[in-house]
Amino acid sequence: MGAVMGGGVGLTIGFIFGSWSIIRGGAGPRGALSTLSQYMLSSAATFSFFLAIGSTLVLTQLAKVIRSDAIPAQFQAAQLQLASPVYAVHSRAEGLQVMKARWEAERRRLASNKE
Repeated sequence: MGAVMGGGVGLTIGFIFGSWSIIRGGAGPRGALSTLSQYMLSSAATFSFFLAIGSTLVLTQLAKVIRSDAIPAQFQAAQLQLASPVYAVHSRAEGLQVMKARWEAERRRLASNKE
């Protein structure tokens, strides 16, 4: 799938840059069609190669993540540390109160860490 997408992107990019090169510097001794096709095919081959490898690597890593049942311990710790209680805020004033309470709790936590 990555190779097909890369081929399409490469053909498009090759057409754009090849056309620009022909307009800017002329077609050269081989002619416009040959120059443009060389740009398009080389760009398509390069893009499809790298996207095929990239999509294979991504799918391999994704399969590993899907197969694993548990989250690694360091990720669980980070998730718990970053998780904060969810407040249902119904108005701007209530949201402001929640935000001020969080700032105050953070100030107290930082002050206790400095001591």
